[in-house]
Amino acid sequence: MENDLTEVLNIGKETARKLNEVGIDSYETLVHLGTEQVFKKLKSKDPNTCINLLYSVEGAIEGIKWNQISKERKLELTEFFRNNS
Repeated sequence: MENDLTEVLNIGKETARKLNEVGIDSYETLVHLGTEQVFKKLKSKDPNTCINLLYSVEGAIEGIKWNQISKERKLELTEFFRNNS
């Protein structure tokens, strides 16, 4: 349910809508798929999906604000983004 996702840190109404469009309707599904797979689903629906959304998903899964992601993980995600854009 969208309301469930909007209660998750870093997930606003618009991001929740996008997640719902690709079949992600709960925090449990978000965690189960993981950051990279969620991003691939979002990117397949909208080729303009940005790196900030990737960071937001990671933060949501980790339960931290996106700007608190470790430098090491941000580097991994940045590399992933470059390879999948």
